Amino acid sequence: MERFGPAPAPDATGIPADRAARRPFAVELRRSRQVLVVPADRTILDVVRDAVPGVPYSCEEGYCGSCETRVLAGIPEHHDTVLSEDERRTGRTMMICVGRARSSRLVLDL
Repeated sequence: MERFGPAPAPDATGIPADRAARRPFAVELRRSRQVLVVPADRTILDVVRDAVPGVPYSCEEGYCGSCETRVLAGIPEHHDTVLSEDERRTGRTMMICVGRARSSRLVLDL
């Protein structure tokens, strides 16, 4: 079996997600009381693992769902194949191994 990542979708302004993915953004880990900066060349999971080593993950490709994380605030940018369109639209959870932020800051339940 082969798996390929989904094509980046444009956001509400028509900006392709691959351009948005290159922007750094802040992630607040609410339970850990930490604010981390996710640079353009790293994933949320990479940065979170530095601060919270026990965070669950497996595939790091957005198709297993192990790293699904509740979003408390902000607008996630989804690049996974796990969530349905309705789940993506609500923005209540995201896969932090491949997801990024459409907003300048995300608040995660970590």
